[in-house]
Amino acid sequence: MNDEAASRKDDHVRLAAAQQDAGPRRNGFDDVAFVHHALGGIDADHVSLGVEVAGRRWPFPLYANAMTGGTDRTTRLNLDLAVAARETGLPLATGSMSIALDDPDRMVGFRRIREENPDGFLLANIGVERSPDDARRAVDALRADALQVHLNSVQETVMPEGSRAFSGWDASLAAIVEAAEVPVIVKEVGFGLSARTLARLGELGVSAADVSGTGGTDFVRIENARRPGRDYAELIGWGQSTVECLLDLPSRPPALLASGGVRSPLDVTRALALGAQAVGVSGSFLAVLIDEGADGMVRRVREWTERLTELFALLGAATAADLTATDLIIRGATAEYCRARDIDITTFARRSSGTRAGEEHRAR
Repeated sequence: MNDEAASRKDDHVRLAAAQQDAGPRRNGFDDVAFVHHALGGIDADHVSLGVEVAGRRWPFPLYANAMTGGTDRTTRLNLDLAVAARETGLPLATGSMSIALDDPDRMVGFRRIREENPDGFLLANIGVERSPDDARRAVDALRADALQVHLNSVQETVMPEGSRAFSGWDASLAAIVEAAEVPVIVKEVGFGLSARTLARLGELGVSAADVSGTGGTDFVRIENARRPGRDYAELIGWGQSTVECLLDLPSRPPALLASGGVRSPLDVTRALALGAQAVGVSGSFLAVLIDEGADGMVRRVREWTERLTELFALLGAATAADLTATDLIIRGATAEYCRARDIDITTFARRSSGTRAGEEHRAR
């Protein structure tokens, strides 16, 4: 079973990298445009990128999201990522640790992430079906600052060796949250968290939810490519985009993180403007790790944080929270989704207080 799991891990990296090689695809972020106010900018020196996430101060609203781990090849990728995180302050999440929970000999590769990055913010990652004891073991092995619990029912459905037993997930998650001694962050793996799901996560007391919508690495494509008949292609496109998830919220959602289809600092800025506290990146960073290693990742993180500072200044936002007062136009397929879900997107176009449009809107 562990040889099978190891082979699957390497397959996932290979197939995810192939999706990146095909080039960036249009996704929901392209439906979000900032209204440009030519006199609305501030000095870049006045921008502070720091944010509070899961009880800790992060140097910027960006993190490396769960990718992989547990095999020789994936351990090398994770070590390069850990070095880059150490050098830049980038928070990072491991890939699923299930392979190491089932085979303790494979835990050494995950522990080395902490050894390479002893003071950084690190999230351990487990599946929702794991036990509270597994959750504790994963956190303890990494001295993790938070626990990321992933939901992946669509992936499991298409995965040749996947589970089709989902009815116990709610109770399992409740038990993990109850037992965890660190903040629990629940994430999808690329199909989105609906308003109903977010409401339930809030009821269960999770610290934050990463909506992780469509538009990035597509696990239907990955798992379907591993099937001899490749007969699940009709499920490609299942789910909601990251942008749709950030727009379609319950009245009291948990704190929001965003990932899925993040291709650039502009996408990061869009997600922050839609209410995410921080933004996770997997596929775009995986391509850099494979091609350029730790040095390339250090350069990429520094490039992105510099660009974020410039975009904040252009938009007149001294902090990430200030971006939620910027004016946005929502269009295309995302606007169609919002109409179907009865979400008023016109309010996003008049959020700023310093424009004539905003003043006229308040006067009405």
